[in-house]
Amino acid sequence: MSKKRVKSAVSGEVQLLSSLVFRAPSVWKKLGQLESAYLRERLDAVEVKAPIYVTGLARSGTTILLEYLARHAETASHVYRDFPMLFTPYGWHRFQQLAAGGKPPAGALAERTHRDGIKVGPDSPEAMEEPLWMHFFEGLHDSEQSSVLGTDTQNSAFETFYDDHVRKLLLIRRGSRYLAKGNYNLSRMPYLLKLYPDARFVVPVRDPVWHIASLRKQQRLFDELEEKDPAVLQHMCRVGHYEFGQNLAPVNYSNTPDCREFFFLREQGEEVRAWALYWNAAHEFLLEQLLDPATGPSILVVDYEGLCGNSPEWLARILDHSALPQDEALIQDFSERLQPPSYYDPGFSAEELGIIRELTGSTYEQLRSAVRR
Repeated sequence: MSKKRVKSAVSGEVQLLSSLVFRAPSVWKKLGQLESAYLRERLDAVEVKAPIYVTGLARSGTTILLEYLARHAETASHVYRDFPMLFTPYGWHRFQQLAAGGKPPAGALAERTHRDGIKVGPDSPEAMEEPLWMHFFEGLHDSEQSSVLGTDTQNSAFETFYDDHVRKLLLIRRGSRYLAKGNYNLSRMPYLLKLYPDARFVVPVRDPVWHIASLRKQQRLFDELEEKDPAVLQHMCRVGHYEFGQNLAPVNYSNTPDCREFFFLREQGEEVRAWALYWNAAHEFLLEQLLDPATGPSILVVDYEGLCGNSPEWLARILDHSALPQDEALIQDFSERLQPPSYYDPGFSAEELGIIRELTGSTYEQLRSAVRR
């Protein structure tokens, strides 16, 4: 009996194009450099002023904050249709415009793969930087080595290419402020500040009970999806998404023993303890950066529950920290959209809740205290 063929969640067009790019990234890097040379006069006229980075541990609320900031008139960000031609964004943008008779066609919105109620389309903002980082920095997603990039990090080839890339996005989108979501950028904040001393970071922090429930749920979802559809696993690797699924790789915040413990605990079936350990490692690193005079002023920690419960105040604070003009219509629109998730129940036992409190309680309270100051 023949096996029923399942329609892939990744379109054939994306699979084909991404295979062309990721089989020969060095070729595409060279094409990107040629594109930069062609645009040099125009790129040099573009000012990179106070880029805004939305970052944090996955499932903390970074997507909704990206969508909010991307709606602001001054920002310019990546969108879904930019993938996979990330090395040559200007040429790809022009090709899509010409193919559509002058402007990219509007795409239908559909709930994203995460099944979290967020609907996206080709022109929805999305995290798209990671393939560039992976090309210039080896082993970024190797949990056996530190993922932290600090002020001592040097990579002139990346820095030139990345700065040109940022300028291209500003040119394409006709914005004055570059906006990027990248959860992995949490471990790169000191390096990004070295590149752009006026950079701003917006980092949502979520109640660890609900956060860990969401992490566990997403891991199960992507495990099942990638088992049924291998193209999804391949796509996740190409887009640089190792946060969930069969190639799950926790970020190493210079804490290799904890990363090893994470894998060991999951093998032993202690899923909640593993995710609680990982939650704490990420947020301990965030707390260190927040308390460091060199990085702290650039970081706004957003209380996720406060954002949902007192949206107008938080949304205004986010614009203020990002050095963006206040937009009352935008604040009002998003205030009506924001609410705590209601599509699942954490479902933890009393023992599991105790584990979460034991491993995350101190760090979470310190972060909340920092927010209240």
